[in-house]
Amino acid sequence: MKSNQLRIAMLSVHSSPLGELGTKDTGGMSVYIRELARELGKQGHLVDIYTRQNNAAGEQCVPASKNVSLIHIEAGTSGYIDKLSLYPHLAEFFQQMERFRMRENRRYDIVHSNYWLSGKVGAWAQMHWHVPHFVLFHTLGAVKNMFPIGSPEPELRIATEKTVTKTCSVILAETERERRQLTELYDADLDKIKVIPCGVNFDRFRPLDWNQARGRLGIHANERILLYVGRLDPLKGVDRLITALSFLDHHQNLRLLIVGGDGSETAEFRSLQELTQNLGLENSVTFTGRVDHNDLPHYYSAADMLVLPSHTESFGLVGLEALACGTPVISTRVGAMEQIIRSNETGYLVNSADPRSLAEGIELFMPQVRDGFLSRAAIRNSVIEYSWEKVAAAMADAYLGAVSCAYPGFVTGTAGRLPAFAV
Repeated sequence: MKSNQLRIAMLSVHSSPLGELGTKDTGGMSVYIRELARELGKQGHLVDIYTRQNNAAGEQCVPASKNVSLIHIEAGTSGYIDKLSLYPHLAEFFQQMERFRMRENRRYDIVHSNYWLSGKVGAWAQMHWHVPHFVLFHTLGAVKNMFPIGSPEPELRIATEKTVTKTCSVILAETERERRQLTELYDADLDKIKVIPCGVNFDRFRPLDWNQARGRLGIHANERILLYVGRLDPLKGVDRLITALSFLDHHQNLRLLIVGGDGSETAEFRSLQELTQNLGLENSVTFTGRVDHNDLPHYYSAADMLVLPSHTESFGLVGLEALACGTPVISTRVGAMEQIIRSNETGYLVNSADPRSLAEGIELFMPQVRDGFLSRAAIRNSVIEYSWEKVAAAMADAYLGAVSCAYPGFVTGTAGRLPAFAV
């Protein structure tokens, strides 16, 4: 083993990082885990990602990338289980994970949990493996409940998040905004919180030829394309983006592409489709459904601008992806958008999130797009610091710092070799 090599157990209990992006429970968090693990592996660390097996078929341990394995753990019944319904099966998940770990003689220096369900499992791993526990919630239940949209998050989630913040070694936040929320809403220890942003894969997300991208997607050269990418969750604000389009009907050839979702049979899709019909926008709104992650650069490159109309975001990864493709972003003031968008240069931040304000923001920025004032290279360069390589290096430094504090004189690869709890 290399002297600086870390063995990392990464937990994503409810959602596989190899799942279909843009569908229910599979979004930016899956991209985060997959890309961070891939880059950590490239930098020489060993990463095992544990996720629930929701399909009876397939191998238990699957190579995901260099030095990275995806390990499927059985817990509960086969098939999809709602996130809250998965909670009673978390102990079973940990027991099965521990059996696999001991059978394969795998030891870890760090456990890194993603989301509150994984945080519960990570707390057990921290206690039984005697290793530092890092947790990133991605979204906070208390923050989601600040918006009376959709079903409220249960008290069980909020109580679990508060407990995990108290017991874990390091709380990860993607933005300073999230850091403040953790301290104000959960009374989290400020000294425990480390802000490390999301990254973007600059090899995948890059400007493509505009004409070729449009030709591939069947978009005419004279169309003005607004793009939305993401899940159709009510908190994403797709309904108010569609409504905003009704205030822009004086723009000829303006069309909204909505990428993502679980298909036309879901309640979220039917609700948005009904809104589109009620506003008479059937010819101006196109629901493309889910597209492969590798195809997203074609959509970003073909669009005139991406619109991020969310009520709340932990980071807003699609905004970063669009900017990496040289596409400007119109956004509400959520996640990291105030940090990564240069207002009136690489996009526009709306002060109010209502449909009319979104429409005004699009209207105000339209001349830069229409008159060719924007440099796609300059837009891309504005976010060049957000590479996964830099994010992974910062994360590895944080891991090493936590392990060194917990075990003075530590040599990597030894902490996880302390006696493990047998389940």
